[in-house]
Amino acid sequence: MDKNLTQIHDNLESIKRVTQDQNPIEFWSARDLMPLLGYSTWSKFNESINRAKEACRISNQIVESHFLPAPAKSSGGRPMEDYFLTRQACYLIAQNGDPRKSQVALAQTYFANQTRKQELLEKREKEDKRLEARAKLKDTERKIESTVYERGIKLPVEFATFKNKHIEALYGGIPASRLKRIRKIPTGRSLADFDSHVELKAKDFALAMTDHNIKENNIRGKEAMNTEVIKNSRATRQTLLSRGIRPEHLKQEEDLKIIESRRKKEQKQISSKSNKVLGN
Repeated sequence: MDKNLTQIHDNLESIKRVTQDQNPIEFWSARDLMPLLGYSTWSKFNESINRAKEACRISNQIVESHFLPAPAKSSGGRPMEDYFLTRQACYLIAQNGDPRKSQVALAQTYFANQTRKQELLEKREKEDKRLEARAKLKDTERKIESTVYERGIKLPVEFATFKNKHIEALYGGIPASRLKRIRKIPTGRSLADFDSHVELKAKDFALAMTDHNIKENNIRGKEAMNTEVIKNSRATRQTLLSRGIRPEHLKQEEDLKIIESRRKKEQKQISSKSNKVLGN
């Protein structure tokens, strides 16, 4: 990080306050932040705060959750207005400050960098959850495939029908082939590689219940097992609908195969750099 940006980071951390309770919360005093952004008078700085509060309101955030009026302190007998600010509030104040002030310009750059880093971190965490859920679903699919082949489903086409019954029930009657066309997924690819995290978990749950019930109730025969997977997939769908989630309306996510390929490339680059450092 640039030396000036590092200094801004250190300055912000030096004035950060933390609540002393079981779940500590970090916050900043607007009065402490004011000189760091190059303001010498509260009236001018308060203009930036008001613009920041408006930006907060327009973005549908609760203003009072980020700009909490602080207990007034006296200065020469006069009360001093102040706010307790969240990190997001500090960011909004910097974004709405006077860019002619070098401190404000640097703070804007710093917060932009931090925001981008957070976005990348959240994106990676989302990818990790999808990759983990996809691996879990594959494991469940392997288990149920073994279960049904032992109990009456003998041909690959019969298992494909079983899986499609599951998809149709989960997606309100839409078969896998049509869902692929809607989402523009190549014919030879699995729907699950483009699923959201909640879809992957829903499929895993429905199939896991089906596998359990087939074994527990000793269900045998193609029709009986098809009926069982339909019941469990419909039940899972109803749970999603009750929480406002309509699976057929969810947008396709980035191809997990591409994400896996990107991760392998990153790991290869890291290994290469490590070898160079170690002199291998």
